[in-house]
Amino acid sequence: MEKPRYERILLKISGEALAGEPGRGLDFDFIRQVCSVVKECAQMGVQVGLVVGGGNFWRGLKDGGDKMERSRADQMGMLATVINSLALQDVLEQLGQPARVLTSVEMGPVAERYSRPLADRYLKEGQVVIFGGGTGNPYFSTDTAAVLRAVEIGADMILLAKNIDGVYSADPKKDPTAVKYDRISYDQVLAGHLQVMDLPATSLALENHIPVMIFALKDPRNILRVVTGERIGTIVEEEPKS
Repeated sequence: MEKPRYERILLKISGEALAGEPGRGLDFDFIRQVCSVVKECAQMGVQVGLVVGGGNFWRGLKDGGDKMERSRADQMGMLATVINSLALQDVLEQLGQPARVLTSVEMGPVAERYSRPLADRYLKEGQVVIFGGGTGNPYFSTDTAAVLRAVEIGADMILLAKNIDGVYSADPKKDPTAVKYDRISYDQVLAGHLQVMDLPATSLALENHIPVMIFALKDPRNILRVVTGERIGTIVEEEPKS
């Protein structure tokens, strides 16, 4: 078995990645593939925190539009992330991997309320910790929630599993001359307005010196490849000091 490069990671998965062909709901065959790889990482001794979006059920700003008050639409999105978190927990437990769901708001019997000491304890016990409910506040994306939790738990790396295989100089679907970066600095991301994460998430990662690896989730085993140090996708990190 290959030796992992990181002791503690924060894996962020979009809700859309868990959806079936219509782009809504849950594709349990694919979720099982993802959870099998997460279990492998945990068995290697990697402490895994996980944040999942809710776009396969509801996207606050997009779906609510001008039809709802923004804060309430965002709260619905937070609840969607909890649905996905419970699905991931269930599949992980079916596979024999202990997992906990910690939510940013009180949810009684559904899940435990998040606290950093509790998350740290579960991670050290070898349990996968799934953070549901975003930051608990409207106007913040699950990307920001992922970076926030990564900072709080002291993650070595944020793994951003997306529908694209890295960061490009332009949208590769629209511009055939777009160049994929193997490595890029946070300053370049901010200066070029590149679509990696939203601005609050990018700024928080930069301020707290956490590198982010962006890669395609189409093959779930890419998670394991990143954990063992294989350079796939694009790494976003601070500009090296001269």
